[in-house]
Amino acid sequence: MHAGRVIGRVVCTQKDPGLVGMKLLLIQPADWEGKPEEGDPLVAMDAVGAGAGEFIFYVQSREAAVAVPAIPPVDAAVVGIIDGTYLEKKLIGG
Repeated sequence: MHAGRVIGRVVCTQKDPGLVGMKLLLIQPADWEGKPEEGDPLVAMDAVGAGAGEFIFYVQSREAAVAVPAIPPVDAAVVGIIDGTYLEKKLIGG
């Protein structure tokens, strides 16, 4: 599971018939505090109704392929919208 932010939407003139009606989002990977990570954005199928600018979590590879069984396999899928995070920072073993 990875964190990211929705930075846009992908519009296709043609796509697999199983994806008709499904929203494709442009995601910028982020850390769990919401800060953007370096690297290219990726396209993910939206399974939860996320919108522009939202902090989300997504899955990739096999997990994405089974996130929404009614559609053809996809490489990335948004599976949740993050309302907030709590990160407990503690020193382990030192």
